[in-house]
Parts: sequence; structure tokens; C-alpha cells
Amino acid sequence: MKIYRLKKSLHIFRHILKLYRRKRKVLSEIHRVEVVQTLTNLQEQILEKDRVQASEIAHEAEEFLTLYLKKSPLERIRDFIVGLGLALLVAVLIRTMWFELYEIPTGSMRPTLAEGDRLVVSKTTYGINIPLKRGHFLFDPDLVLRNGTVVFTGAGMDIHDVDTLYFYLFPGKKQFVKRLIGKPGDILYFYGGKIYGIDKNGNDISKDLNPEFLSKIDHVPYIYLNGKMILPEKAQGGIYAPVTLKQMNKAVAKLSLGSTNKVIGEMLPPFKGAVEDYYELWGFSDYGVSRLLTDREVEKYTGTPLTQLGKAPLYMEIIHHPTVKHPKIEKDPMGRLVPSVGTTSSVIPLSQDHLNTLMSNLYTARFIVKDGHAYRYGSKLSQASPKLPGIPNGTYEFYYGKGYQVRFGGIITELPKDHPLYQFTPERMQLLYNLGIEWMTFYAPYTKDQYLLPSRYVYYRDGDLFAMGASMIKKDDPILLKFIQQEYLRQEAAPNYRPHIPFDDPGPPLTSEGEIDTALLQQKGITIPVSRYMALGDNYAMSADSRDFGFVPEENIRGAPDYIFWPPGPRFGAILQVDYPFFNSPRFVVWVLAFVGFGTYYIVHRKWNKLPQKIE
Repeated sequence: MKIYRLKKSLHIFRHILKLYRRKRKVLSEIHRVEVVQTLTNLQEQILEKDRVQASEIAHEAEEFLTLYLKKSPLERIRDFIVGLGLALLVAVLIRTMWFELYEIPTGSMRPTLAEGDRLVVSKTTYGINIPLKRGHFLFDPDLVLRNGTVVFTGAGMDIHDVDTLYFYLFPGKKQFVKRLIGKPGDILYFYGGKIYGIDKNGNDISKDLNPEFLSKIDHVPYIYLNGKMILPEKAQGGIYAPVTLKQMNKAVAKLSLGSTNKVIGEMLPPFKGAVEDYYELWGFSDYGVSRLLTDREVEKYTGTPLTQLGKAPLYMEIIHHPTVKHPKIEKDPMGRLVPSVGTTSSVIPLSQDHLNTLMSNLYTARFIVKDGHAYRYGSKLSQASPKLPGIPNGTYEFYYGKGYQVRFGGIITELPKDHPLYQFTPERMQLLYNLGIEWMTFYAPYTKDQYLLPSRYVYYRDGDLFAMGASMIKKDDPILLKFIQQEYLRQEAAPNYRPHIPFDDPGPPLTSEGEIDTALLQQKGITIPVSRYMALGDNYAMSADSRDFGFVPEENIRGAPDYIFWPPGPRFGAILQVDYPFFNSPRFVVWVLAFVGFGTYYIVHRKWNKLPQKIE
């Protein structure tokens, strides 16, 4: 017979004592005396620390489990349900009101947070949440800080694929991690990858919006030039119209069909009359979507003659100034004819130095290479996956021009300089730039006025032309000077029915004295509504955020990430964000309640389990 350790004998004593207390009223007198005597003897030997005797009696006591104290099927089911219910209740209270462990599913917050990062999220940063529903028992808006990261639920918001299951049992809504940018009453304006703004009292908050520690994080004011399109269920004359265009999930413009099937566009209130055209919304005119083209592709897919551009390794086409004054009709990815904003196409030749700058600042989505094909992490290999021959199978990513291999558990290692991915020929650079976010050939150049464009944005900042967050072409570069000169010449030569709008630096929203231009912001900026917040992803090229689903309601805010505990590496530890105060009233209340709850449990547990126990 196996000799139990004293700890095991003690466990048997407690378990049988618990069952005896439940069933003693239904036990016969003889059986009750037998159980009490055995438990009394077992307790004495445990207190005397006699392991051998305690083990012998514990073995005898275990026979009661099959003789007198055996649980019925209903009792087993009852105990399972009660135990599971208590465990779920504690888990729900902890996860919704105290803290939660969270895994990042996508790259929308890179480089701050990457796919597979595991976080500790505090649920007491701003208030005390109501479990399993939106809202708070207590919420302090002053604790919400611009450029802090924030966790919010998608419940009640216009977000695609928001449903999920908690504990694989309870239906709920997904939670999201973004950077909180705008607070209620703020008026914001985008320029040069940065955000300028004033608060509800008219104070300049631009420094708060662009802190030095986030100098490598840029922001773009839109995801798609058309934004979110609301189409009718049925086509009208083969064309799906009218169409409402939404930016920041606000209806900003409408495209309708006239009597001759000509598209007529107009801005909607409150923007109608406040801005001249769609491209003046909160800084759109400084931004363009870009793709790299070869000389043959320039001839086929643009209206810019090569003789005007000169010889270059590659050319960058910039699609910019979306307009509803001069809209067009095009086919969407589903083959439907839809009204769309008009755009202007401009092409600039890139020298080898410009390409080297792009290479040294290249970033991509995380991607998987398998048998010479590449596809985005989280998706599947398909016929649209581009070819990437000569690259060993594995998971990779680029950031700030450096290539990394992603290994087990999300641990990344920098690629050696002789790795095949570093073969930056013009062809390889074109592939990585045009397809490095979506990793689907649908985004490769194949036509003029292409509907699907790569998520690569360019913009001016203080005269320099930026791409991927870095100055690609300096303002005094002869190529940029010639490009801007030709832009205005093309404007003069363009017909009135299809004007060419020059892609030039509109300048920051500042007065001649260098102060924030309050009048411009009030006219063309985006205003954050009452009890709403703007939340943007650090990786604007891969983030569905307020630009798509609109502003986050106050009642949806659930907490803020504190630190990354996996994987080890440069992001391990505190998250790149403003410093939230450690001590606040919601946290104090929750910690006190937790202390009282666990303290009460400990006292009761100790009372019921401390020896000696009264058996009868």
C-alpha cells in the first residue's frame, strides 16, 4: 500500500469531512459513528505528524467515498455547475473590472504592438466598468490622455465582424486596441503625417498630439479615397446610385445620377458651404495614394508622357485630390458600376538615391513565404499570392528598412545582410512597395484609374515629399522642383471638365506668425462630438480605426494596456505611450474591493480548513 505524504492525507481528510457534513443527516447511526471515529483518528495522526499512521487511516477513509459518501449523478452535476459558475463569475469580474491578459491579433498598432504580442490590460485606468455590458459605474474623462493606448469594445459600433465568444460560451463583442488621439470637443487637422488641433476651449494642443517619443508614428486622414460607400440595393440603369460617401463614418458627400446618367456630386451638411470640395476635408489635400511603375506601365496606365519625365529606374504615380465636383464611374472589386470621386494622377521619376531612401525605410505587413509565394500573415495562400522566388520558407516582416524573421512564439530575429530578401533590385523594390501591405496581386498595377490601390501614402511636410514616414525627396531636389513646375503647367493645359489639380505642399494649418490657424481648423477640421473619442492605429496602412468606424463612444472604453509580457525583445515592458497616473480613484476602489474579497475568502477558507476541526 502506498504511503501518502501528510499533505495528501490532509487533503483526503478535508474532502471526506466536507462530504460527511453534507450527508450526515441521511447516514445511519452506525455509519455516522464509523465515519466520525475514522476522521477523528486521521486528524489526530495528522496533528502528530505521523505520516505512516495518517496514511493508513487515510486509505481506510477513502473507502467511504464508495460506501457511504458517494455522490449521486445529480450531485456531481450540481457541484460541477456551481463550481464552473463561481469560476466564471470571478473570471468575468476580474477581466471586466480589474485586469485582463490580451493578445494582439493584427498589425494595426505596429511598431508599438505587433501580431502575437501579449499584454496586461488595466481595466481601472479611466473608471470602473459594468461587467458584460457597455458603460461604467464610475468614469473620469480627465484620466483619458491623448496619445495613450486605449482598449474599447465594438458593441453598438459600426464595425465589421465584431461578434465573438467569451470563454467559448458567452456571446460578446471583440475588443480593440488603438491610440487615443482626440477627446470630446477637439478640432483636428492632418498635415505632414502629423495632427494639429485645438481643444474645446480653443487651446492649441498640437504639441500634445505630436510628442517627441512618437516621432516615428505618422497619421493619415483617410483609409480609402472614397471612404465607406453606402450603395443602394438595386442598380439604376446598370449603375448603383445614389452613393453616400462616409469619412470618419460621417456622411460627407453624395454622388447621384443626372438625367443623362452623368454623375453629380455634392457635399453634405455641415460640410456643404464650409469646404469648396471633398479634398479640403481636414487636410486631405496634402495626402496621396501612391504606387511604383516601370516606364512601360507609365505609358500604359497614366496620362503622363515619358518624354516629360525622363529616364528613371522606377516612377511613382500619386493619386490625389479626390473631388466630388468632377466625379467618375468605375467598377468596384465585385464588378459593379459605381459612382466614385474623381482624382488627379501625377507621376514623378525616382532616382536610385530615392529608391535607396525607400529601401532604408521600408516597412511591410508580416508575411509568410511558402514554396516561392508570399501571403499576408493571418490570411491564406491563394492564386492571388505574389511570387517571391528564392526566399526560404518562413514568416518575415520589414520595419525601418530592416528585415526580420518571425520565429516560434512571435520572437523576431534580424535577417543577415546576405539574406535573399535584401536583394533590392528595382523589380524587388516595386513588389515590396506595391504589395508589401496587402500581399495580393490585385493591388499590382494592371490598369489606368485602378480601383484597388496599395496602402502606400505620400505627403508633404515642410516642402519635403514623404513616403513610409521618411523624407523621400528633399524640397530643393531638382527632380521635385521640376515636378511641381510641371504640375502647374498641366493645370493650365487641362480642360475645365477634367481639371488637373497640382500635387504641391499646402503648408501646415498655421498663421504667418506660426500660431495655430483657429479659423482654418474651425472651417475645415474634424470636430470630435460630445462623449466621443478618436482612436487611430499606429500603423495607418493596416488599421481599421476611427477613419472607418467613426468615433468611440465613452461607454465603450474599457481600459488601457500597461505592458507587454511576451515576446522578449525591444517592445518588452512598458508600452510606448503617455504616462498614466498609477494612483487614481477608480483603481483605489477596485483594489480595495479586491483586497476585501480575497481577504474574506482567505479568512473563511482558513476557518473551515484549519486544524483541529470539529467533526461532530
